[in-house]
Amino acid sequence: LLKELSHQQALMDHSPHYQAMLALKQVVDRVLARTVVYPRRIFHGVREKLNLFCIHPLTGFPLLAAVLYFGFYKLVGQFGAGFLVDWIDSTVFESWINPWATRGIEALIPWPVMQSLFCGEYGLVTLGLRYAVAIVLPIVGMFFLMFSILEDSGYLPRLSMLMDRVFKNIGLNGRAVIPIVLGFGCDTMATLVTRTLETRRERMIATILLALTIPCSAQLGVILGLLSKNPAGLAIWGVVLAGIFMACGYGVARFLPGEKPSFYMEMPPLRWPRPQNILVKTLSRMVWYFKEILPLFLLASLLIWLGDITRIFQLLLHGLTPVVEGIGLPAEAAAAFLYGFFRRDFGAAGLYDLQHQGLLTGNQLLVASVTLTLFLPCVAQFMIMKKEQGLRFTLGVSAGVFLIAFLTGFCLNTVLNLVGMKL
Repeated sequence: LLKELSHQQALMDHSPHYQAMLALKQVVDRVLARTVVYPRRIFHGVREKLNLFCIHPLTGFPLLAAVLYFGFYKLVGQFGAGFLVDWIDSTVFESWINPWATRGIEALIPWPVMQSLFCGEYGLVTLGLRYAVAIVLPIVGMFFLMFSILEDSGYLPRLSMLMDRVFKNIGLNGRAVIPIVLGFGCDTMATLVTRTLETRRERMIATILLALTIPCSAQLGVILGLLSKNPAGLAIWGVVLAGIFMACGYGVARFLPGEKPSFYMEMPPLRWPRPQNILVKTLSRMVWYFKEILPLFLLASLLIWLGDITRIFQLLLHGLTPVVEGIGLPAEAAAAFLYGFFRRDFGAAGLYDLQHQGLLTGNQLLVASVTLTLFLPCVAQFMIMKKEQGLRFTLGVSAGVFLIAFLTGFCLNTVLNLVGMKL
């Protein structure tokens, strides 16, 4: 019996849950058609008008642009990645924690190699803890705050309805908005959430788009902070990523066979976000960050330190340097890309350091930001992709992402030089 059920499920275009919901809806529609007469509806309530405002294309897309500008650019980019990061990094770490930790380690440990494990260029305190707490935590906190507001207000399901028609062009439906938006928080978590999509084809498309074009909150916040003083560069960065997102999705959807997905979703009522709910959700996600992500930062710092003292890190940098220089970046930027494989936010934080050292021009910063955003998924996302889709799929996607990232960086650098644009 189980074998026969498995065979029948394999023949279905959609999941059994979807088929059951569709059959139930058809029964309900037949019953209502025989028993209910609907008068012409006139929308008088403020809530209903707001609902239409959110989902109608003429008003919904300007509203989305306002949410992105004030919610992500202003709150996450300028306040989180700008003010908070600058204060915590320069005041708390560079003035207090790093000097205190360096003096303490030098007094306790006489061996320079072991001292560098904690307070060297790739030390657990000066790199791992500093990046996690000073550079990434304020950005992640602001993103979680904004996401909790949108979630508690009921806006996200309406965003799904708004984007359904757009997503149909890339082989997805409005339901895919949820993992895509979650990807701006954590791509690893979003890759797991692709399980909610109905077909394997949709899950594969969403996974590819998450690996290629969606920056996590920490990476997004750092890049927004880096480009916030250069609106033209930030606009070009956004246009390039949106173009790659649509082109890649359209191409993959045409390459993978299958029908266009159907869309259904429960629509909760709109409401004012409740401060208590927002606080609980934001704090719980930040606790999750400390439990799950902080150890990964320290582990990545340890691996980089081991790679440095064994010279493996230098060999990898030596191999990556010609590729980085080929897209017009200085050799020092190779380390940022290598960091990015361990943690995407490590790479973005590496660009932050390069900018503060004056090693990147405006054009180079834009090229580096675009290329790093499109660069390989981090180790955690790589492992989840392997678990969800298999090793062959994951290796193929990673190779394609690597080529697309540096090809895009090369083309962008060439176009900027040809037109003589100086950012």
